[in-house]
Amino acid sequence: MAKQLFTAGTINGVLFNNRAMVAPMTRISASETGVPGEIVQHYYASFARGGFGAVISEGLYVDQAWSQTYAFQPGIVTEEQVAGWRNVVKAVQQDGARFIAQLIHGGALSQANIYRDTTVAPSAVQPVGQQLGFYHGQGAYALPQAMNSDQIAAAIDAFAASAERAVKQAGFDGVEIHAANGYLLDQFLTDYTNQRTDRWGGDIAARLSLTLEVIKAVRARIGTDVILGVRISQGKVNDFHHKWKEGKAGAATVFALLQAAGVDYIHVTEYQAWQPAFSDGEQTFADIAREAAPDTVLVVNGGLDNGELAEAQLAACADFVAIGKAALANHDWPTRVAQGETLRALPDNVLSPVASIKQSEI
Repeated sequence: MAKQLFTAGTINGVLFNNRAMVAPMTRISASETGVPGEIVQHYYASFARGGFGAVISEGLYVDQAWSQTYAFQPGIVTEEQVAGWRNVVKAVQQDGARFIAQLIHGGALSQANIYRDTTVAPSAVQPVGQQLGFYHGQGAYALPQAMNSDQIAAAIDAFAASAERAVKQAGFDGVEIHAANGYLLDQFLTDYTNQRTDRWGGDIAARLSLTLEVIKAVRARIGTDVILGVRISQGKVNDFHHKWKEGKAGAATVFALLQAAGVDYIHVTEYQAWQPAFSDGEQTFADIAREAAPDTVLVVNGGLDNGELAEAQLAACADFVAIGKAALANHDWPTRVAQGETLRALPDNVLSPVASIKQSEI
């Protein structure tokens, strides 16, 4: 069945055993100060033992200012956090998988921060929706402060410095910049959350400029030989059905600019990856990315729960697939798919009432 899923692949010259990645999923199981411990180590290593060619970490916050998004979220800032991740990375790599660190800044969607009691965003716009209960949130999001130029520059540097720590100190195989799902970089990209009139606001290309500057700064710190990816979406954790008002033309602009910026891969995510990206067309989000960025590795995520769906994306346009909830239910998803075994359903208690790592998972 799986003609491409279990073939080797490369990103920036780095070899991957197969095309199946674990998608980044927030599990809020670090210490209160953001240090990953033994349960985090066993959790991530279990995916490597289960046959995944790569694992993308949950979002790691990048500074001791405004980037922390959730309580018990891990960071990649302090020496203790880096040392904790060094143990996790070693365990994953020893079991045969590549490990990529996803870097995040929560911006206006920060609902728990041990360093600040305020939030920041491109503009002082009230976020839609409610805080996420399974990440210990409650009620409406706070009204953020509009970031000034110094705060924006500090955020860019925080991404770059954390990328360097992740690769050169913790030993990750690469980094992924989280510019999706409603967090800070996506807030700059989104028209209704970015009302700026300076260089960081305007049309969709201008609104992408902060992500492009982060890419540039990260690349300068990690070098050209280290994997650098970026994750992009339309939907958000607080605005699930959002679509870009610029439609396909805007999406094509975004993907072309990301390719020109020199990322090694673009990670696109939709609720169901095979559905049309916009109501007035038939192309998927991934199709548009492939067309606009033909020379960049494409990772596709979104409802690819079984081998058939994953293989269909690889046949259509993807170079790799990222498996989310199906991986939570089946840490050995690649092994089960390869052997034609039945996949387990996701137990109700894994993400509810709190999305922390359960002992039964490892």
